[in-house]
Amino acid sequence: MIPFSYSVRSLAVRKATTIATASGIALVVFVLAASMMLRAGIKKTMAMSGKPDNAIVLRMGSDAELGSVIDESSVPLILAAPGVKADERGQPLGTSEIVVVGAMEKLGASGVTNVSIRGVGDDVTRFRPEVHVIEGRPPRPGTDEAMVGSRIRGRIRGVDLEQSFDLKKNRPVKVVGVFDAGGAAYESEVWVDRDLLRQAYGRQGIVSSVRVRLDSATKFDTFRAGVENDKRLGLQAMRESTFYEKQSEGAAIFVGALGTVVSVFFAIGAMIGAMITMYAAVANRQREIGTLRALGFSRTSVLVAFLLEAVLLAVVGGAVGALASTAMAFVHPSMVNPASWSEIVFSFDPTPQVLAFALVFAGGMGLLGGLFPAARAANTSPLKAIRG
Repeated sequence: MIPFSYSVRSLAVRKATTIATASGIALVVFVLAASMMLRAGIKKTMAMSGKPDNAIVLRMGSDAELGSVIDESSVPLILAAPGVKADERGQPLGTSEIVVVGAMEKLGASGVTNVSIRGVGDDVTRFRPEVHVIEGRPPRPGTDEAMVGSRIRGRIRGVDLEQSFDLKKNRPVKVVGVFDAGGAAYESEVWVDRDLLRQAYGRQGIVSSVRVRLDSATKFDTFRAGVENDKRLGLQAMRESTFYEKQSEGAAIFVGALGTVVSVFFAIGAMIGAMITMYAAVANRQREIGTLRALGFSRTSVLVAFLLEAVLLAVVGGAVGALASTAMAFVHPSMVNPASWSEIVFSFDPTPQVLAFALVFAGGMGLLGGLFPAARAANTSPLKAIRG
């Protein structure tokens, strides 16, 4: 077999074409890896919002909090269902909330966007201990005050510490705190007092959802049966983790499909570029190939050497693209989640699986792009090549 160093030396000698082809492949891998990281980031953000030992109750037939309406009189019945965990005072661990979407003006861009506004009770941090106020203070119950998630602050006009925005027309609300939720989707929301939101949007006597903490994740079926068997309520229960997994499906599929389509078109161009580069290398190295054949190297050895050269070129470019894509972890883009019709800020998640797939994809591009030029090199006649 032809030594591996031969393929490395060949790439080093043709610096200009090697850099140009590797750059094209790096761009393809960057786009592919970035789209996969964003898809993984969407799923991670949503997954962090739900816990397996939490359950959420919605109106039967609703797939999101925005379209769910539950009579407030049903809340005590839900909290009294079997399987609900009690706190140290013997009170059921649960919370009822109202979710609406408000149209607000984006900063740094023209137009408006939808923002999720959650009406919470004064027990919200008792149920969600992962939520911490990192600047300012929590809103006082019954006041026109709000706190905002760390990821959405500063993106919307008036949605930052010590600023104000209109909850409804002529109903200003002052932001007194910024909270962190460990990267969960809540960080893209605005939280206000539940009664304040009721008054502003005319939602008296109803809530959008009820969340409960279960004694353990295994108690979910018992809890669901207790809620759904009472047909008078017309409610459905699901694990909170399952709920957020479904909420992420639409956005994840859209981002994944868009990234795949763009990457495929870019990949075709990169493979054509790699093929042209390898064909040019074969044409310029006829004597060299003939000499290898004359020295006794088989067609298979020549084929493998040129294929290895193409794959090596692609992997080097892929590694550069994959490494560059990890910088996207510091970027936090936003998009409208089709499940909630509100803006959510996500992060790119550079998982080892994504980076490994990107390198394999790059190697595949090199293999396909170098196959025909390598076959041509392997079929070169040694006598004709040396004479030429």
